[in-house]
Amino acid sequence: MWQAISEQLSETLMFSYTIREKTKLSGGDISESYMISDGEQRYFVKVNSRAFLANFEVEAENLKALRETRTVFVPEFVDIGHSKHNSFLILNYLSTKRLESSDASFRFGQQLAELHSWGEQKEFGFDQDNYIGSTIQPNQWNRKWSRFFADQRIGWQLQLIKEKGVTLVDIPEFTKLIQDLLSHHQPRPSLLHGDLWHGNVANSAFGPICYDPSCYWGDRECDIAMTELFGGFHEEFYRGYESLSPLSSGYDERKHIYNLYHILNHYNLFGGHYLDDAQMLIERIQAY
Repeated sequence: MWQAISEQLSETLMFSYTIREKTKLSGGDISESYMISDGEQRYFVKVNSRAFLANFEVEAENLKALRETRTVFVPEFVDIGHSKHNSFLILNYLSTKRLESSDASFRFGQQLAELHSWGEQKEFGFDQDNYIGSTIQPNQWNRKWSRFFADQRIGWQLQLIKEKGVTLVDIPEFTKLIQDLLSHHQPRPSLLHGDLWHGNVANSAFGPICYDPSCYWGDRECDIAMTELFGGFHEEFYRGYESLSPLSSGYDERKHIYNLYHILNHYNLFGGHYLDDAQMLIERIQAY
């Protein structure tokens, strides 16, 4: 595999690139990550099975979509390919640390607000389906946000769970409830990062950076809601965001609906206690 990476990088860079250093990086539950170097230039490499190539192709497209907005800072795509048994995605390498600095967090909040106000789109969805983790994420275009989120986010995840032999709730009945709860909320479609937890954001020498996106056009509150999961963000992030784009009334109720999607997906990916977490959120939403 490493020979294939070296050969493909050499072809892309148009000079002989020999991997002299390879360091496995921590983090990531789905793919393995490495820093490679020829002694001068370093790159970030994500590795998975060959069957994972489609996931990497979509990730590369999502990174390009975010990069084109010139709002948030994302890694630069370098190359993608496969060997006999593996697939790989190569990005430029930047040394990073956790996004904790109040100034950096404030700035990232502003950058995200700029992303959410970028561009014009009349419908919710995306030009292609992508992945949330390794789970397929359907993105068929729909003018109604309530129907899009109820069917393609909550209903989809509940169906995947049902196929594992677990029935949390009557799916048609619950998706109808989600649609009803969101029916009076018709947000402006915003381009979303889509998987915005603190593990997908960091600080670099160039300022805040985000990665591992699952982009689609949706309610901006979905990104903000997810930042409150799995450890949360620095309070300055929220101040930065609301300094440019204050949240709408009703967000405190809607965020639980939006985060149910990610809790359901985490159960589909990892199992365990996420089933109990999902059940508690479902009961909370049913009580609205």
